[in-house]
Amino acid sequence: MNSPSLVDTPPPSTATATRHGRLVYRHRWPIRLMHWINVIALSILFMSGLQIFNAHPSLSLGNRSDPGKEILALDARMGADGKLVGVTRVGRHEFVTTGVLGVSAGPDGQPQVRGFPSWLTVPGPRWLAMGRQWHFFFAWVFVLNGLCYLGYSLVTRHFQRDLVPTKQDWRGIGRSIVEHLKFKHPHGEEALRYNILQRLAYLVVILVFGIGIVLMGLAMSPRMDAVLSPLVEAVGGRQSARTIHFIIAWGFVAFVLIHVFEVIITGAFNQLRGMITGWYRIDETPIPGKADEATENRHD
Repeated sequence: MNSPSLVDTPPPSTATATRHGRLVYRHRWPIRLMHWINVIALSILFMSGLQIFNAHPSLSLGNRSDPGKEILALDARMGADGKLVGVTRVGRHEFVTTGVLGVSAGPDGQPQVRGFPSWLTVPGPRWLAMGRQWHFFFAWVFVLNGLCYLGYSLVTRHFQRDLVPTKQDWRGIGRSIVEHLKFKHPHGEEALRYNILQRLAYLVVILVFGIGIVLMGLAMSPRMDAVLSPLVEAVGGRQSARTIHFIIAWGFVAFVLIHVFEVIITGAFNQLRGMITGWYRIDETPIPGKADEATENRHD
């Protein structure tokens, strides 16, 4: 996935020749703004979500969270030497994770019983009430920003043109997989178009992760389960909704890690410049006869 961001198509005439290639105005300001709002919102949502999770560091299925029946639990016990030992239980399997999960250093440097370490949570080590306020506030930021993105993408036809796979995309899926495994990425005008793997990844993030994490967040809320009782029942209960919410959150993390990796290996400076200023450099002159085709396929 060589291109880092979801964007719309800029005017085709906005390109400037340089000694090292051509600068193309790739990302319009609304998309750049929504991209960075999402970066901030998702970061705080994730870290405040772990803060909330630490108040009850386990996952269960159904409507109850009974001790001993968790599918995941971050716990602690006293070792034979009298020191705290962090333990992570996945089903019936148990792993010692002292220093990372279950037990980690607190603000004073001493070991403390904590699900996730304090450096990974906001706004404070044990500030549950404020963590919930931060989480809910940025959840609304995330939802409103997502609605703005979808609306903008549909109006500009970026969604239909650049994210929905074409028949040609599906025919090239095997080649795209091989090229990604070889870390081979397109250059020139071809780099301005999403390939099939990018399109599928972004569709999953938007339509599955984005919508799913919001619905599961509402389903596990005590104030909303009466309104969304059919949804709660469909997923198996409030604890099941909490578990799915947690899994999707880590799905976002996996996507972001791949996203950042691709940004780095395809030219971090060029990619960041594109998402900060809108200008992106392509490293070869368009092939005669292909310029119009590339412009039609260009995305932002």
